[in-house]
Amino acid sequence: MKVILRQNYESLGQVGDIVEVKDGFARNFLIPRKIAYTALKGNVIALEEEKKNFEKKLQQEVQAAEKLAVELEKVSVTIPVQVGEEDKIFGSVTTQMIADSLKEKGYDVDKRKIEIEEPIKSLGIYGISIKLHTNVVANIKVWVVRE
Repeated sequence: MKVILRQNYESLGQVGDIVEVKDGFARNFLIPRKIAYTALKGNVIALEEEKKNFEKKLQQEVQAAEKLAVELEKVSVTIPVQVGEEDKIFGSVTTQMIADSLKEKGYDVDKRKIEIEEPIKSLGIYGISIKLHTNVVANIKVWVVRE
């Protein structure tokens, strides 16, 4: 069965692509979840309109992410932790801790968007990147201090 994708789907393609899939996959998964249409003439015309709306929405998301990135560049977060001998942290600083600290400052960032290159297990200043959108990354400073 030929279907037209309404959303980007990793294993099939991008918005607007006409792809051939098995009938059951289309009827039971793609069409009910509004990921795809059946490939009919009327649906092709409707898809063009959806494509325009998708592009506008994507552009708005990118602009919002860029604005947030500029604001986050100015922010630094302090995380107090318990330490043992030689300033070793009990456990490590997690993305959830960073997200909670950002939320206290008024920035709602999902913990899955925060990228820590290697575990933070000692006191100090760390540069952390936050992937806000596919092409938009903000860098913040995280101060890990003694509680």
